[in-house]
Amino acid sequence: MSKLVIIESPGKLKSIQKYLGSDYKVMASVGHIRDLPKSKMGVDIENGYTPQYIEMNDKKDVIKKLKEAAANSEEVYLATDPDREGEAISWHLAQLLALDMKSPLRVCFNEITKNGVETGMKKPREIDLNLVDAQQARRVLDRIVGYKLSPFLWKKVKRGLSAGRVQSVALKLVVDREREIEGFVPEEYWTIDAKLSKQRSFIAKFYGTAQGEKIAVKTEEEANKIVAETENEAFTVSSIKKGVRKKQPLPPFITSTLQQDAARRLNFTGLRTMRIAQQLYEGIEIEGLGSTGLITYMRTDSLRISAEATAAAQKFISSVYGEKYVPKKPRVYKTKGNAQDAHEAIRPTITELTPEKAKASLTAEQYKLYKLIWERFIASQMENCLQDTVSVDVIAGDYLYKASGYTVKFDGFTALYDVKEADDEGEVSLPELVCGETVKCKSITPYQHFTQPPARYNESTLTKALEENGIGRPSTYAPIISNIVQRDYIEKEKKYFKPTKLGMVVTDLIAEYFKKIVDVKFTAGMEQNLDKIDEGKLSWVETVDRFYKDFAATLKKAEDSTSGVKVKVPDQETEEICENCGRNMVVKSGRFGKFLACPGYPQCKNTKPLPEEKITQPCPKCNSELVKRVSKKTGKKFYGCSQFPKCDFAAPGLPSGETCSECGSYILIGAKGRKFCMNSECSTRVTKKKATKDEK
Repeated sequence: MSKLVIIESPGKLKSIQKYLGSDYKVMASVGHIRDLPKSKMGVDIENGYTPQYIEMNDKKDVIKKLKEAAANSEEVYLATDPDREGEAISWHLAQLLALDMKSPLRVCFNEITKNGVETGMKKPREIDLNLVDAQQARRVLDRIVGYKLSPFLWKKVKRGLSAGRVQSVALKLVVDREREIEGFVPEEYWTIDAKLSKQRSFIAKFYGTAQGEKIAVKTEEEANKIVAETENEAFTVSSIKKGVRKKQPLPPFITSTLQQDAARRLNFTGLRTMRIAQQLYEGIEIEGLGSTGLITYMRTDSLRISAEATAAAQKFISSVYGEKYVPKKPRVYKTKGNAQDAHEAIRPTITELTPEKAKASLTAEQYKLYKLIWERFIASQMENCLQDTVSVDVIAGDYLYKASGYTVKFDGFTALYDVKEADDEGEVSLPELVCGETVKCKSITPYQHFTQPPARYNESTLTKALEENGIGRPSTYAPIISNIVQRDYIEKEKKYFKPTKLGMVVTDLIAEYFKKIVDVKFTAGMEQNLDKIDEGKLSWVETVDRFYKDFAATLKKAEDSTSGVKVKVPDQETEEICENCGRNMVVKSGRFGKFLACPGYPQCKNTKPLPEEKITQPCPKCNSELVKRVSKKTGKKFYGCSQFPKCDFAAPGLPSGETCSECGSYILIGAKGRKFCMNSECSTRVTKKKATKDEK
């Protein structure tokens, strides 16, 4: 009889089986095997909030095979992911397979490498019921809010809406930011640049009085007055300060910072980042190594790094960059006080496996993310960047101008990974100056500016806001954002999130009657309570009970005070004119996405596809403008002529302006820039289809 090891994801099955050998049989639960029912709330509120778990319908075959394998194994180990969710899955498995909860059957792998798997198997432990309780409390809280609050929205707004304990707070952040932008009143201000010269030119910026008192220039008259009073004055260097600035590397990634950097540098969504990171963690076939996990566990908020990993990084840095790039003391980064320290920061499992060495075995997106993680980790263990800085004060009459600059003395970690900081902007290399000397003034130019409203959130900054406000956990940031996008509560506009009319109505309604649900501090406090359950300091039932009693009273009050009230979501009016009745058409949402509809319904039932974007490439058939549309029938996007129905050109890709050498049809540009013939029967298309099939 072999020993059975049950993991969570089949993606790492091959790697773990390789490391454990033939004495073990490795099987995957493929995520959760039991959950609350979808047809009802599934929480017995009257009896201690008992969850009514059922076996998931799509896991019947998996459960059957696991039961058979467990019955024929001398020992069973549960090696699901090393977090709360993974602990809960192990608990469900133990119950389903009738395993002894008090036996050391739980093992955790922080990395899917030979050492990581062997280390995990040497340290089996009991299932941590505190972790299970924390996950169960979160699941019950979310289910109660979702199943009680969503029907309230159905009655007051429209059917199909959802509200969530955490998603509603995230949505309110976006809505509040939009309101802040809408209410912003810009203020005028001016800056004045003096172009000075000694051997070469440099810019000195107006600061204030010659005595060092700062002056805010608010009008053009004030700016012109200063220019007039200084343009004929001698510009004399009054002070030179030189120094050395240390620029330290950023710490290795945690879940939130990985999502932020991947969004900023690679334009990845949070879900895409986590999907790729999961692949890198579970294991990939690497030439010469076989199936290997390339990074440590990617759901973590700890900055801890093992001594072995630090030593390996230092050895690599010394051999590739030289000893001077290795800090005298190994770098230790301090983890935030509320972070879970069960796992290390996100780092490569094999330091020597550089992105270039692994590139041939990775997809393009896997390579990009691995490169980001690898470089950030190695840089985090490198020496500081040293910059020689110089700050110069220049007096012109009664006024003071300032110039600053720097030169790199030692590049340090920036030889590998650098992030330009706001402090660096405007700093340039200055010529050698002497205190008391006069420099030539070539020109003095005033510039008008207006204060800007805060920027809308994007994928990176919203993730950061969730983390800083204590909303959710590392594993939930990406699903939270994805959820409110899918619910049509927010939409992307040039990579930035903007609340929809629906999102604003829903937020206002919840904020009016359920203040705590959208209160950042209250939600963060609940996260802290979940952490205390995790640590065994709070009872999960008592925590849920305190929340529910207050929530139930609030819900009843809201339902009573809004009896018979229906909230209308304002239509988004467009410049598109209905050709039947002359009204401005509005944007509506349907089964296959958004479309244009006449607001005169039901008298006028005219609808048409929503033109998503104008394309610079003309229609190859009639030379009119092309637009990107969405099919009503399939929901798929396509390129069509703006003159439809006069011109019926429509294609699944963007016309390239070229024609096929085989059949003369149009050549289209598809995903990732791949060109293909529009004619599906063309020999070029048939050949490619056959080749793909043979390869598979």
